[in-house]
Amino acid sequence: MTGHLLELKGITQKYGRGERRFTAVENVNLAIDEGEFVALIGPSGCGKSTLLRIVTGLNQPVEGQVLYRGELLDGVNPHATIVFQTFALFPWLTVQQNVEVALKARGMPPNLRTVRSIDLLDMVGLDGFETAFPRELSGGMRQKVGFARAMAVEPELLCLDEAFSALDVLSAESLRGELLELWTGGAIPTKAILMVTHNIEEAVLMADRVVVMDKQPGRVIADQKIPLAHPRQRKSPEFLDVLDRVYALLAGQTQPEHIELGTAPGEAGRTRALPDISVGELAGLLEFLDETPNDRIDVYRLEQELNLGATEVLQLTEAAELLGFATIAKGDITLTPLGETFAEARILARKEIFATRIRRLPMFRWVLAMLDAADKAQLDRDVLRLALELEFSPEDAARQVDLAIDWGRYAELLAYDDNTETLYRETAETVAG
Repeated sequence: MTGHLLELKGITQKYGRGERRFTAVENVNLAIDEGEFVALIGPSGCGKSTLLRIVTGLNQPVEGQVLYRGELLDGVNPHATIVFQTFALFPWLTVQQNVEVALKARGMPPNLRTVRSIDLLDMVGLDGFETAFPRELSGGMRQKVGFARAMAVEPELLCLDEAFSALDVLSAESLRGELLELWTGGAIPTKAILMVTHNIEEAVLMADRVVVMDKQPGRVIADQKIPLAHPRQRKSPEFLDVLDRVYALLAGQTQPEHIELGTAPGEAGRTRALPDISVGELAGLLEFLDETPNDRIDVYRLEQELNLGATEVLQLTEAAELLGFATIAKGDITLTPLGETFAEARILARKEIFATRIRRLPMFRWVLAMLDAADKAQLDRDVLRLALELEFSPEDAARQVDLAIDWGRYAELLAYDDNTETLYRETAETVAG
């Protein structure tokens, strides 16, 4: 008999069929105890939301076990509930009726449902809005209804799937504070909270533990305790130190080139995807670093300095690192001499530098090799996409094709006909055309 509230053992989830089956998460092990607030963070596509659905029983893994209080979970977890990013309210029902839906599903009598729903709405600050319809509420208020409905069934495990990301900054901040007040004050019967978020600062602000995931395939790479008491002060040295350490776990450290570059599709080893950024965004980062004292800055500071989200920051730093324009160590990003040269170069010189660097990338070498092997050195976009679906999900494969085209056109290594959706090798004739 395990002492954990929830335990995941060797969880693997795959989607698709035959050769186009890809692995969303692989061999994930995770335990959560009573009294813990755990945050799952990581890049898009690492399987965070997939794990949340497996935990609640909405999805079944192809391998591994989910144990709840030591018992094997079979079907929907009756002790867990989930709050999604979208408000998921019934527009034809009032606020109170939306909360009562969950209680009705549990078989609670009408008179008790009324009392319980009113108490919950009062708890989340919606007293007086019981008869309002969702269209009459702000985004923050609608999400409060979602929280009230989730807590109506008194779940032992409350799961949050990007629950604050669709809100404006002030509404999100208010709702985070109210949830923490209910949680830390023991005003709700919930035994543990599991939150999926892209917002690293949010994770450090709220959670007791931050579980860091990476993708291709989705897997846990770190489990960091947050040794800070509530309430937490964002600008305190202690908070910033923990934030820096978590960013360091996500950003990693620049490895030797043979490790950093990864492999191409079809080769042994982990296929290294192209980071999801534009060349213009990358140039902006390098120009910023070039103007920074010592060409160096903490990665977490880039969010505020560049007014970007954590996901965009990590994609940008990954691209700069992959192309040799910057190095990352201990949560800091430092411009390399090559990155400085690129930042200060004129347009044509930047194109030449960029072309030289992307030729080194296994993914781009693979694209060029596919073109060279094709009839008339022309390749239909869908052929490339279908080939990449052997390595990636359909959405990620399509995005990799987009990135290869955009990067290749900027470097003047590829040409692309938007009408026929055909890729070409860049030549003087295609430039003239």
